Amino acid sequence: MKALYTASTGMAAQERNVEVLSNNIANMRTTGFKRQRADFQDLLYQVYRRSGSQTSESGTQLPTGVEIGSGVKTGATPRIMSQGSVAPTSKELDIAVRGEGFFSVDLPDGRTGYTRDGSFERDSTGALVTIEGYAVQPGITIPDTAKSVSISADGVVEALLGTDTEATALGQIQLSRFVNKAGLEAAGDNTFIETAASGPAQTGTANADGFGNLLQGHLEMANVNAVTEIADLIAAQRAYEMNARVISGADEMLQATAQLR
Repeated sequence: MKALYTASTGMAAQERNVEVLSNNIANMRTTGFKRQRADFQDLLYQVYRRSGSQTSESGTQLPTGVEIGSGVKTGATPRIMSQGSVAPTSKELDIAVRGEGFFSVDLPDGRTGYTRDGSFERDSTGALVTIEGYAVQPGITIPDTAKSVSISADGVVEALLGTDTEATALGQIQLSRFVNKAGLEAAGDNTFIETAASGPAQTGTANADGFGNLLQGHLEMANVNAVTEIADLIAAQRAYEMNARVISGADEMLQATAQLR
């Protein structure tokens, strides 16, 4: 019975939906995380009577046809790149992006990664790195003698060196943006990779030319709304149960047919 296979695609789709929702919920406290959603598409249809086909020699036509669908599939799991809330941390190397743009970092395999996670540290040489040790581009080194490190809204890093009374500029953090940022590929460790769908990175200065501004001593939180995710999870569970009941109903119908004498 076709209903068995159709309902099974519904169960598989809702299982994938729950997987996406569970990942969102698991990353509610992940800095700079961007939630995903599952988008679905219907599968091919079996046409028994085609709309507009001729029904008589006088030229009458079917106003509507007979089409039976074969189920559903997961079409995409787009990432929602909306701004997350910005929370204060009082840590001088924590930086939040308000608006468009990603920090660029050097990945171990030589590629460039892009992240909204601005929880930076200094490595053994004083270089500004992510918590995984990935160097921030362009390279900025903060000397051991640096005091009162400040980062402006446009990314200029300054600090008092030694006994100096005036701040010295150590470099400027730049941002990158994409035509289709939802097309970036998630690479783990809060980083994304450029793809053909995202388009090439456009690098520029923060707080200018449409780029967002930087806020020192703050971090961008995940854009996950717990109430919305739980509501979607309940809806997905109910949809899964309904598809399971369709399978049970189809099975009972087959059983009744098999018992006919």
